[in-house]
Amino acid sequence: MRRLLPVFLLLLFSCTATFATHIRAGEITARRISNGAHTYEITVIAYTDTGSPIQFGEGNISMGDGSVYALKNLAPKETIPLGDDVAFNRFVFTYTYPAPGGYTISYQESNRNAGVLNMVRSVETPFYIETMLAIDPAYKLNSSPVLLVPPVDHAVVGARFVHNPGAFDQDGDSLAYRMWYPKQNRFDSVFNYRNPNNRIFYEGRDYFAANQDQDSIPSFTLDPISGDLVWDAPGMAGEYNIAFIVEEWRIFFGEWKLLGQVTRDMQIIVEESDNRPPDLILTEDICVEAGTLIQDQVTGNDPEGKRVLMEAFGGPFEFSSGNASFSPDPPVYQQTPGALNFMWQTTCSHVRRRPYEIRFKVTDEPADGGAKLVDFDTWNITVVAPAPTGLTADAESDGTVRLSWDEYTCSNAELLQIWRRVESYDFTPANCEVGMPAYAGYELIDVVDAGALGYADDNLGAGLDPGASYCYRLVASFYEPEGGLSYVSAEACAIARADTPVITHVDVDATSVENGIVNVSWRSPFDIDKADFPPPYTYEVLRAKGLSGDDEIVSLGTTQDTTWADQELNTVDLPYNYFVRHLGDSGRVVGASSAASTVRLELKSDSTSIDVNWTFDVPWSNNSEEFPKHFIYRNNVDLVDPDGFYLISTIDVTGQNFHFADTVGLVPKTEYCYYVTTQGSYGNPAIAAPLLNRSQIICGYLDDKVPPCPPISLALDEAFSCEAQTQFSDCGDSDFSNRILWQKDAVLNCEDEAVSYNVYFSALGEEGTYNLIAQVNTTNFTHQNLKSFKGCYRVAAVDGSGNESDWTDPVCNDNCPYFELPNVFTPNNDGKNDFFIPYYNDGTIADFDLTRCMRFVKSVDFKVYDRSGKMVFYTNSRGVEGSIFINWAGQTEAGIDLPSGVYYYVAEVEFDVLDQQQGREELKGWVQLVR
Repeated sequence: MRRLLPVFLLLLFSCTATFATHIRAGEITARRISNGAHTYEITVIAYTDTGSPIQFGEGNISMGDGSVYALKNLAPKETIPLGDDVAFNRFVFTYTYPAPGGYTISYQESNRNAGVLNMVRSVETPFYIETMLAIDPAYKLNSSPVLLVPPVDHAVVGARFVHNPGAFDQDGDSLAYRMWYPKQNRFDSVFNYRNPNNRIFYEGRDYFAANQDQDSIPSFTLDPISGDLVWDAPGMAGEYNIAFIVEEWRIFFGEWKLLGQVTRDMQIIVEESDNRPPDLILTEDICVEAGTLIQDQVTGNDPEGKRVLMEAFGGPFEFSSGNASFSPDPPVYQQTPGALNFMWQTTCSHVRRRPYEIRFKVTDEPADGGAKLVDFDTWNITVVAPAPTGLTADAESDGTVRLSWDEYTCSNAELLQIWRRVESYDFTPANCEVGMPAYAGYELIDVVDAGALGYADDNLGAGLDPGASYCYRLVASFYEPEGGLSYVSAEACAIARADTPVITHVDVDATSVENGIVNVSWRSPFDIDKADFPPPYTYEVLRAKGLSGDDEIVSLGTTQDTTWADQELNTVDLPYNYFVRHLGDSGRVVGASSAASTVRLELKSDSTSIDVNWTFDVPWSNNSEEFPKHFIYRNNVDLVDPDGFYLISTIDVTGQNFHFADTVGLVPKTEYCYYVTTQGSYGNPAIAAPLLNRSQIICGYLDDKVPPCPPISLALDEAFSCEAQTQFSDCGDSDFSNRILWQKDAVLNCEDEAVSYNVYFSALGEEGTYNLIAQVNTTNFTHQNLKSFKGCYRVAAVDGSGNESDWTDPVCNDNCPYFELPNVFTPNNDGKNDFFIPYYNDGTIADFDLTRCMRFVKSVDFKVYDRSGKMVFYTNSRGVEGSIFINWAGQTEAGIDLPSGVYYYVAEVEFDVLDQQQGREELKGWVQLVR
């Protein structure tokens, strides 16, 4: 708004076309100004026709909490004549809401200006605008978007009209735009509203060639992402009113949440003219590191050589400090081509995930004083954070790796992400490639406060893999909702002490259901203190089923060698993982290697190809920069030796999944068998590389469509029930797990063997709502990181060709909801028990009975009555309105304190459950209000 008046005084409404009476356009915005109280600065803006004696501000504003005020009584009006019969009007006042909730702020006044073409009786129609505001502690200091480009523009018959509201959200929320319609009250649109491209406004013109290029019907569109409003093209001179909504969205727990919306009702004045619009020439969008000085020039041309006025709008001009600027400022008409010089010294405070949108506008100056035309264009500027610096890594004698780094240069960062991988990976991020790219093969191991200067990595207590070269990088992240990530730091590496055995090979030597063989090899603990632990060493080899975990773990025996051949295995159906213990005197365990699995191969075929996929869980890197190749072998390559396996492909696995598509020379009804040899490395010069390990052999056919038998005996693990997990969990806990178990169908007439299982989940349990959530090799699955127990599972078996069996019947788990209200509260503003809320503990109440926590509540409809039966308070948590916490402050909906006494409530509670018979409950009771 700082730049509004000079622009208007030079530009807006330089044409005639006046129609008597009143409001042309307007909007409402809300800015949060208090950390504690729910206090907002409310701004009501209107553009009025100065030819009318009626003064704007005579209507009422509703605050959405039951309070209604005469607008003129809330604040003095700022009115500035802009020329050409138009005035800018603004009311600014503060308002404090009594509690969190959803509020619709609306303003209504009579009347609109006369003669609006796309409605009837406009002069008799009230003007109505509204803004929706959600107040929730989770949203912090959320404010509505502000619309920086004035909402009244000129257009010319037959020429494309473009407008952009220049919306800016200071919180960094994502904005979306949708068309709406002008309204006269909360429920009703204006009389007989029609879009401006309606055929009735093109009388005497060929409607099918009425756009600017005269090759199509006219269009009237609003881009939902950019906010560009385009009318291509007007067909009749006059005044038109339109409306649209700007929504603000934010991600919470992986889901987009609508926080609020602003409605702009604006007028478009269309005139007859031969004028042709100017156009803008912008440079490409840019991405800069915070601290960069941006200097650029935007050019505006007029095809008829008229003088042009250059303007810029956008969030960077609105900052209280570190704001952008442009020149000439204030804007002046220039000979075409006109130039606008943009300058912005960026800082860390400007870092955010989304780009800043600079809206440029060029306006021409017709020599005959006719309609001025404009063009808009948007320049996106992304400001990213610099990389953390000074990272070092040192291996400690206790087996940890200690990291240290310089103080991060951006003090407004929230966290530092710590990323790790085995073996060095040398890369430099591209411009604007922030965060850790997936192709680099690093794993996020922890986050620390951005002010931290060091970190001790012990693998979160599990211990680091002995002998591995661990390489680290840092990424800074910034507070939501603006968000944003830094460039990744330089790499620092350290080698973990190898004072325990170092497992190097888990190689499938024979594939068989009963006579499979896996060869296991390891290095002796070469960093051990040989004075304390003199060789020779005795080792115990242990095995478990699955790629990881301790399912059916068994000891295979002891040896003083560093290899072990594990025999009589089912390597067709099962992967295995192994680890090795170093045994001291009397069989005492001195140390143990990390676990390493076999390489597990799976196939999937269609009519032209067989896809080969392999997985593993090993302590070394099988995505090695030095040894990036994996080798694919297949039979039926040599006609002389069809059973022999030959190398058919060498795959570079750097930055990709472990996958190969075999498409050459395949013949239908021929069985093709494959195995893969992986290459890996610990990144440690003391451990010879590459480490070569083979998968099992797996066979399949082109277009193999015969499925395996489905699993049987699918069941829930009762140890993971809702009651069992919530019994001792805090009220705010929302990290739960479901575990399911099943068995393989062992009947002999199954067409093919299952090699893996697909697990499907539905939160609703209805047909058509199941989604694949996991692919596992074992006969159990734990669904982790759940915010709810509610849902149903089905499992299908998958064979070596990727064929899937029928699904099992579903097995379902459900939430165990609870909701209880107290019978006394004391709203005396002492910070204790000030609000009437359900039983809940945010961690501040000692000895709280956790079984009484409010859990799994979807909505609450809550009414309060006094002793006479009169309803004195109401809230509903549905949508953006209200909260399931109720948060009644002992006031009426108008914010008036109620006296001490007994009040009665009715609460209709909806629970988040599958069982709809348990989905709703009506609670009636009383509460003592004590002041």
